[in-house]
Amino acid sequence: MSTAHSAAEFGHTTDSDWRVFSSLTSCWVAFQEWRRRGRLQAELCNLSDRALMDIGIARGEIRGTEPRRGF
Repeated sequence: MSTAHSAAEFGHTTDSDWRVFSSLTSCWVAFQEWRRRGRLQAELCNLSDRALMDIGIARGEIRGTEPRRGF
């Protein structure tokens, strides 16, 4: 029986653990952003041409529409 234990057994993480976690977090954030853009496009598609005109978007521009950051 060995008394040597790895750092992971005591709740410590290594650099490689953090890299994996960071990569998974980045993927999750990107997935959520992709879903949010899809919902935005669906909402815009459901608007009438008049409503789109009121907000300054033509129906053909919906696919490339993305909210501007920094405003």
